[in-house]
Amino acid sequence: MIDTCAVIKFLQVSFPEKGLLLLDSILDNECQISFITQIELLAWKNQQESSLLVYKQFIKGSKILYINEIIINQAIEIRKKTNVKLPDAIIAATALCYNFTLISDNDKDFTKITDFGLNYLNSNTIS
Repeated sequence: MIDTCAVIKFLQVSFPEKGLLLLDSILDNECQISFITQIELLAWKNQQESSLLVYKQFIKGSKILYINEIIINQAIEIRKKTNVKLPDAIIAATALCYNFTLISDNDKDFTKITDFGLNYLNSNTIS
């Protein structure tokens, strides 16, 4: 599962080469993103129309994972114990509930959630 910041950096080709290759290989199969990532990509103010079109194409080619009661309960526990922002708690809870590895570079928040069993990979540090 790919977090919003990883999607943006991938589409801007600003990851290290090995990170880009990893994301390319994932996208060749199937890309999963949270509905939160969909909202975040499309809700940015003042973005150029060309960027918006690229984000829409990316979303169209991705499987969107929506919220359910299990994800809600997991997000509540994450928020209560880590105090990460709600969108990141929902994204992490979604990855946990589907047993997906979460790809991002948001160490500040997602490393706090690894104690819950989150498989987290920072694509900036792939060697």
